[in-house]
Amino acid sequence: MNALGKKIRLLRHQKGWSQEDVAKRLDISIPAFSKIETGITDVNLSRLNQISKLFGLTLVQLLSTSDSEEDKAKVDEVNELNKKLQQREAEVIELQKKVIDLYEQLHKK
Repeated sequence: MNALGKKIRLLRHQKGWSQEDVAKRLDISIPAFSKIETGITDVNLSRLNQISKLFGLTLVQLLSTSDSEEDKAKVDEVNELNKKLQQREAEVIELQKKVIDLYEQLHKK
């Protein structure tokens, strides 16, 4: 996988999109998009512009592969995952409270 493909894959994961989601947005097949991510296919300028707009980046930002950008993207991804984890933990706590309430209701009878 080349650096551009890795970056596109990371951006896709950050959005929570599947390859199918991105392929539809780009109006290409899933295998064609997969080849872009894995670096099998060289991407033309028109497609690069389309991809950069899809992810809300300039073409220069998309093509930039500096470590600091990759590190920032990884930090952003970790922060997003932590946020999702906290939401799930809150949901679990709420479900546990409901189970306890139901248990208490059943044993009061």
